[in-house]
Amino acid sequence: MGLGLRSLIIGFLLATASPREGVYAQEESSSSKSSSLESIDTPSHEPIASKYTDPSTGDPSILIAQTQRLNNQTLLWGPYRPQVYFGIKPRLPDSFIGGLMWAGVNDYQWLQKNFRHTCEQGDEVDGYGWVQYDVRTGGTQKVADRGNGVDLVFELRKVEGGQHGGHWGVRVKGTPRRDAPKDVTTALWFYAGLEGEGDINLVNEENYLGLEGDVTLAGQAPGLGKFKLTITEGPETNQHPLQEHQASLSKPLDRTLYKAFVMPFEHIWKTKADILFMHIQENLNRLMKEFGRENHPPAWDSFTLENVFEEGNLHMVQKTFVGAFEFDILYTSESAETPMTSDLLTQKILEFKETFPERFSAAFKLQPPFNTHEYTEFAQTMFSNLIGGIGYFHGTTLVDRSNADEYAEEDEEFWEGASAALKNADVKTEGPFSLFTSIPSRPFFPRGFYWDEGFQLLPMLEWDVDLALEIIKSWFSLVDEDGWIAREQILGDEARSKVPSEFQVQYPHHANPPTLFIAITEFPTHKPTNPPLHHTAHIDHQFQQILGGTESSSDMRTAHLSPPLAINFLQSIYPLLRRHFYWFRRTQLGDLKSFSHNAPFPKEAFRWRGRTPTHCLASGLDDYPRATPPHTGELHVDLISWMSVMTRCLRKIAVALDSAHTNSEEPSPYAEDIATFITMESHINKNLDALHWSAEENLYCDVTIDTDYEEPVHSCHPGYISLFPLLVGGIIPPDSPRLPHLLRLITDPNHLASPYGIRSLSPKSPMFAMGENYWRGPIWININYLVLVRLLEYARVPGPNQKVAREAYLDLRKKVVRNVYKEWKRTGFAWEQYDEGTGEGRRTKHFLGWTSLVVKIMGMPGEVALVQKEYVDWAV
Repeated sequence: MGLGLRSLIIGFLLATASPREGVYAQEESSSSKSSSLESIDTPSHEPIASKYTDPSTGDPSILIAQTQRLNNQTLLWGPYRPQVYFGIKPRLPDSFIGGLMWAGVNDYQWLQKNFRHTCEQGDEVDGYGWVQYDVRTGGTQKVADRGNGVDLVFELRKVEGGQHGGHWGVRVKGTPRRDAPKDVTTALWFYAGLEGEGDINLVNEENYLGLEGDVTLAGQAPGLGKFKLTITEGPETNQHPLQEHQASLSKPLDRTLYKAFVMPFEHIWKTKADILFMHIQENLNRLMKEFGRENHPPAWDSFTLENVFEEGNLHMVQKTFVGAFEFDILYTSESAETPMTSDLLTQKILEFKETFPERFSAAFKLQPPFNTHEYTEFAQTMFSNLIGGIGYFHGTTLVDRSNADEYAEEDEEFWEGASAALKNADVKTEGPFSLFTSIPSRPFFPRGFYWDEGFQLLPMLEWDVDLALEIIKSWFSLVDEDGWIAREQILGDEARSKVPSEFQVQYPHHANPPTLFIAITEFPTHKPTNPPLHHTAHIDHQFQQILGGTESSSDMRTAHLSPPLAINFLQSIYPLLRRHFYWFRRTQLGDLKSFSHNAPFPKEAFRWRGRTPTHCLASGLDDYPRATPPHTGELHVDLISWMSVMTRCLRKIAVALDSAHTNSEEPSPYAEDIATFITMESHINKNLDALHWSAEENLYCDVTIDTDYEEPVHSCHPGYISLFPLLVGGIIPPDSPRLPHLLRLITDPNHLASPYGIRSLSPKSPMFAMGENYWRGPIWININYLVLVRLLEYARVPGPNQKVAREAYLDLRKKVVRNVYKEWKRTGFAWEQYDEGTGEGRRTKHFLGWTSLVVKIMGMPGEVALVQKEYVDWAV
């Protein structure tokens, strides 16, 4: 096919490991932002993909548009409200919103203590989440609800068809727990509303005793067209509370209760506190007046909706069951030829249960000793909860663009002035913006975090390349004209409701580790294990299906591995990456001029902004020990390592795009960039060694200024920061004299090696486990994953460090996986971090973000042979 995928990959890897020296291309300065940004955001030629004229692709522009349309269709619907136990919405702003709430209603205390809607850290549940899930087809979620005495299962399935994302259905099943009362009674409230234009109306005939049989709502909205929503009665085995009190005569609970509400669009999401609870309180007050305290009805008759049949933009139905129960919620897009039915939902449930395990095994290929049934079940749950936590967020954000002088952090004790400026910030509301993203944790961090996202995308690339690229595109759509992306995306009132007010405002001088560049670097060289779309014949067939509109959701997962689409993606994202990179260089630059730093190159040194004496939130490593007190002349080894990652990524993309451009009659706009990034990468890596390696400590360290002598000194705290030049790859060759010292730090039990993984800080540091102890000892899976990746690389290259790296890799891989598995079995949850002394999960539970990297670790080799051949060139 014209340029094959193999050629694209070769072009992506062409840049050598020893970049040539050269003069920098002119960089941006703050005084010439607008003109410089113009040049940064070129090239100004037509999309490279349009050069493809292979007959099997047809017109590439049509191919690109059709692929995007099909991705939008298959990804339109999902449980994209991860902060609630079950919520569903489309990837559309101000559109449909749906969700389910429930509580035990055997007595009055149950509802107050155990009402379930938003995922909360303190809920009495023994675990919850997706045990099998695929964003394009659906999955199975389980909630072990100890507090309410019932275990719930949600079987969500999507069905393709029509022009508006197809159908979906969810089967809700409840089973009493063994220790629950025999007559355990559960009330469930399903709601459906519109946060914007459109309408929803009840189809059933009004009945003030309640609705009999299935309940159907019909509606229409922009982007969705016409639709129907049916809440079924369920099987005959469903049981309901008996009519034992006079109150039940007016609302028999073997019927479905219904009420419509008229709400401001921006308040639709407040279904629990502002809508349902307020309505129930009014009902309780009425019952108290009618029956008094002595003859008050039971809880199940009191916590009920009033049957009110009015027009509204929020519709709520209530079902109340005794014992086990089951019912379906069926959404039908009327643009499809056939409706969604319970029989079709059953068929899709059975199909998915057969195909998901096969596809998962093909995608991740778990290696010994983790290729057993128990570990496979664990891996499926970990990964399913990662992608089951993907959300679509839309709304405004709070930003301080005052550009206060104190934010430049140029004065002594700059943090005090910056802190005062933050408190008096001129905060503005910006947006609305939209973001499609995965999240770290449903109960505690249900929003996008910039430095988490790159790690979270790595397992997704094994499963669904196009899904990962959709998320990357969404993130970089948020790059502002200066190149800034807020490190925490808190979009809209619903997202802000989960964030303390002091953390809601974002600051355009604060950065965050650019982990998305790691995921982007992996994309063009990624070779999926299912299906084999890198074969030309399959690609040709796929293009024909895409152009004909017959592509299935399963095939869309790797559409962008085809050359025209891959190149089009890289070309579209490259200017945004470049703009973002230059924002980093401009705003996080270190001061080499004012102090006698031993740096061979004057531009390549960097300092995180936003430092305080106890924290560096911008670094992502919050309380990890830094120089005390902070100094304007300090330099950060982790940040310069990230700058090397960004430069290497941009260099590789520029080489790939330049290679793809060779058939064009126009001159390549990437040649100058390639020379610039080769030089930058070389200078960054050389400055990194010159500035940050401490020969005295045999460690990479931050640099600060000795205030007595006004000279640079190293600030060394052995731990994760000491490893960053190794962690990011491409900097330390296997024969480096510094590598044995880093390997010793990793493997020494007196430093970072623990029985459960690599500690974040050495016990020999005086700051170990002190203060809030967030990054001062606990084990983090994202860093352990990077350590394993590098150990495996060194273990595969002959040399004096090969054997040590191999043994360390094999030992660490087993420790990390076994401990995360042990804690999952013990508690029912994955955790944010793990105690270095006991291995116990700590901090946030149900933290599937980068802790899900354990699935990637399980797929890494279980054995590594010692290769005996001459070392040539280890890096690309």
